[in-house]
Amino acid sequence: MIAFIKGKLIECQLTLAILEINGIGYEVHVPLTTVERLPSLGDAVKLFTHATYREDSQTLYGFIDRESRDFFRMIVDKVSGIGPKIALNLLGSLSLQTLKVSIASGDVAMLSKAQGLGKKTAERIVVELKDKVLPKELALESAAKPKDASLTKEVNIGSKLTYFQDAVSALLTLGYKATEADLAIRRASENTEENASTEELIRLALTKGKPS
Repeated sequence: MIAFIKGKLIECQLTLAILEINGIGYEVHVPLTTVERLPSLGDAVKLFTHATYREDSQTLYGFIDRESRDFFRMIVDKVSGIGPKIALNLLGSLSLQTLKVSIASGDVAMLSKAQGLGKKTAERIVVELKDKVLPKELALESAAKPKDASLTKEVNIGSKLTYFQDAVSALLTLGYKATEADLAIRRASENTEENASTEELIRLALTKGKPS
């Protein structure tokens, strides 16, 4: 199994990157959330990969971080009826933060907004993965106050993800598309304090306007 691929970024399309390694060009299918974080053409890049092999084809899927790659594998392996193409669209439509919180909280409406994903498929994802995505953080967040620093850290992680999800939902009510709302809040979270509230994320996102 190919764990990762590292080379010079030669070409980048909407969901496809071509990396040159030792004079050979490798086609790697990537989600939009990875495309956004790729370097300039000619620069080196490392992608964590998942390969599929069939009698008539070999396909390589790449992600900017290991966590996204592992999440992609979990969807394909654990959810019946979902193949690599739908899983790639899902990770390209919504960020990993939004996906995890949506699944853990059973937010079928949010998941249904992802490209190529209907309500029934979204419901199936929730049923299959709800207890496998952020169970510890979300449980701690709703439990009594933690007794030690390690638990406090887990609560902070869960709270941050919840603020992020609430901010995305708020932009959807203002007319943003799911992908636009998710990207706007991600950009806002990168330019504010780590413990920013939902209101702060929304305010900063609206100040910057819709992503182009």
